Amino acid sequence: MANGTDWLTVESLDLEAQGVAHRADGKVVFIEGALPGERVQVQVSRKKNQWEQGQMTSLARESAQRVRPGCPHFGLHAGACGGCKMQHLHPAAQVAVKQRVLEDNLWHLAKVRPECLLRPIEGPAWGYRDRARLSVRHVAKKGTVLIGFHERKSRYVADMSVCAVLPPAVSAMLLPLRELIGAMEQRDRLPQIELAAGHGADGPVTALVLRHLEPLSESDRSRLRAFAAVHGVQWWLQPKGPETVQLLDEGGPVLAYRLPEFGITMPFKPTDFTQVNPHINRVLVERALRLLAPQADERVIDWFCGLGNFTLPLATRARSVLGIEGSETLVARARANAATNGLAANTEFAARNLFELTPADLRALGTAQRWLVDPPREGAFALAKAVADLHRAPGWTPPQRIVYVSCNPSTLARDAGLLVHQAGYRCTQAGVVNMFPHTAHVESMAVFEFDPQARTVAVEPPAA
Repeated sequence: MANGTDWLTVESLDLEAQGVAHRADGKVVFIEGALPGERVQVQVSRKKNQWEQGQMTSLARESAQRVRPGCPHFGLHAGACGGCKMQHLHPAAQVAVKQRVLEDNLWHLAKVRPECLLRPIEGPAWGYRDRARLSVRHVAKKGTVLIGFHERKSRYVADMSVCAVLPPAVSAMLLPLRELIGAMEQRDRLPQIELAAGHGADGPVTALVLRHLEPLSESDRSRLRAFAAVHGVQWWLQPKGPETVQLLDEGGPVLAYRLPEFGITMPFKPTDFTQVNPHINRVLVERALRLLAPQADERVIDWFCGLGNFTLPLATRARSVLGIEGSETLVARARANAATNGLAANTEFAARNLFELTPADLRALGTAQRWLVDPPREGAFALAKAVADLHRAPGWTPPQRIVYVSCNPSTLARDAGLLVHQAGYRCTQAGVVNMFPHTAHVESMAVFEFDPQARTVAVEPPAA
């Protein structure tokens, strides 16, 4: 272990919300709990030739951006929840850090600088999570059940009584849920509870998905029903994979999420992918459409369309929208959502392997003036590569504008490098979306405009 008596000046935060400092000899030190501008001492727990990592033990100069964490389970101590790593940093400063992460990734990985930085999309800092996956552990030696997120750097479940980022009503259920699971016959075979909040015909609906490794007895089912009656929740059971989820009892309200600005209601199952933060999602969709600016006589393609989060709002503005997803099941669900909202006439959907797209695939889909791209963390490398391969190809008409919504700044940068340096686009705008306050997770969006005069250059982005 390194000497913990040296005072270090923290210069920045890394992607894991660790403070970054340098020793006098230039060696990098990553420090949990430290913020930029602070003077700290650190107890090193890992030591390599080029870097060290440890926890802050003393603080001599405090950052003006340091705040009191909003959750009693936050901290560096053993057993602390590892769910939110940035609670000690003012929310506005968190957004600034994420903006810098986006800019650094675009420049250092792809040599791309947006012509204009978008104002960050922000929303509530607490009680914002409508989606969460909570681990469940029956600890027989302690005679208790733990329900929550994992401890910092551990597979153990944190001993949580509340959670400040969950909806208040769900946070208040954590202790009653522990009592419920502890009373069930199958308490050792119930590894997780998944939260999915949405709307029904008569108002908000809180769905809880219980993963169970063995069939539930009728007594356990009765316990779930009694809990639902007291706490106003809807139980779903998941015996195997996400596709096996079904209501405990038929006749419950349909779960849906809403985009009221567009008059859209979209039914979903609680194991479907929907955005964690509904407040931010509504603003995100509105901004994406404003930036894409589809015209009433234009065709748009929505890549990685999911259940239609962007496709259906786009269909209220454009002549036609093609939503593309990776599975026939999702395509069928998105098509049904379009019909439910009266948008079947100007929407179409197709299933494609989105990670093995070729130039021939793009040609076969026909011309679209604008694209919306919203991939998972892996990004859209195959799509960007196919566009680059078609640059200046005879008979190819590229989309004039692309809005790319990203949940991973490094894969966005990789794909931006292809679009800008090899496919004839300019990155005109980019900015962050604070979908997950208090975490180091960076969501963002970028706008690319096709430039017929653009030259291809020999700048290679990172490999896929």
